[in-house]
Amino acid sequence: MAKISVIGSGSWGTALTWLLCNNGHELTLWSYRAEETEMYQKDHQNTDKLPGVILPDSVEYTTDLGEACAGRNLLVLAVPSPALRNTAHKMSGLVRPGQLIVSVAKGIEEDSLMTMSEIIEQEIPQADVAVLSGPSHAEEVGRGLPTAIVAGAHSRETANRVQSVFMSPVFRVYTSSDMKGIQLGAALKNVMALAAGIADGLGYGDNTKAALITRGSAELARLGGAMGIHMRTLYGLSGIGDLIVTCASLHSRNRKAGYLMGQGYTMEAAMKEVHQVVEGVYSARAGRLLAEKYHVDMPIVNEVNEVLFHGKPARDAVNELMQRDGKDEIEEWEE
Repeated sequence: MAKISVIGSGSWGTALTWLLCNNGHELTLWSYRAEETEMYQKDHQNTDKLPGVILPDSVEYTTDLGEACAGRNLLVLAVPSPALRNTAHKMSGLVRPGQLIVSVAKGIEEDSLMTMSEIIEQEIPQADVAVLSGPSHAEEVGRGLPTAIVAGAHSRETANRVQSVFMSPVFRVYTSSDMKGIQLGAALKNVMALAAGIADGLGYGDNTKAALITRGSAELARLGGAMGIHMRTLYGLSGIGDLIVTCASLHSRNRKAGYLMGQGYTMEAAMKEVHQVVEGVYSARAGRLLAEKYHVDMPIVNEVNEVLFHGKPARDAVNELMQRDGKDEIEEWEE
């Protein structure tokens, strides 16, 4: 049995707390809001973000980061990506050398273009940092539905440790050394989900969504190749797997926000309606900046940025994508 704190009490943090408790571990759930901690103590669930997933009586709740970090074998950092650096900075003096931190946030920091694990390592250099990602909606993990995910770390020993802690009969964990690739797929699939949602909101069909998922995967592969990321990562659970589930599922907050924008909502109004952090909005600018940095053509990412930040009508963005000059899908012809 491990002593674990989950830092971040949103839907994903709640679902992972439920999973880890069922795996026999001792859990503390941290929230920065006292009223949210009181809600958990009273109802044993997040009635706002993940109703129906009831946490065991054994879970402890706190708003004190020092209490959450002290004496724990493992810390799960589950705050939204825009809040990750600030939270990690506050934790920096509370984490002992070699303490394991597992990042489950999905995003790329816009200003630095750093992954979530790179931010944690910069803010808490004494920590042993790993990542966990893949097609895993909190609503389904919290109901015990079969899920497969990937754990990434710098060493096999750390990856295997994460695997053993999270693995269960309904939660299968693979391991990988490609931390950057795992996190690139996790961040940019949210941008593609916004595009898929926009297409749904415009009333387009399955053909359109299949095209967006496929060509979105091609954009991810081009960028990943330029960044030296392993292609098997991008075609694995944290790449194409997460891309499919996020673009297609009604659970996806990114797809929902895109759907609302396809219906005519502004980006700000859509985010307010979703009532949770829409991480694809924050990753969209970073995706465009990465494309520029590595000189990679990413037309879907570009058009999503135009809709989000420059007021371009969603239908015009789709038309622009469809009316681009003809391209080869495979650029190798026999002479």
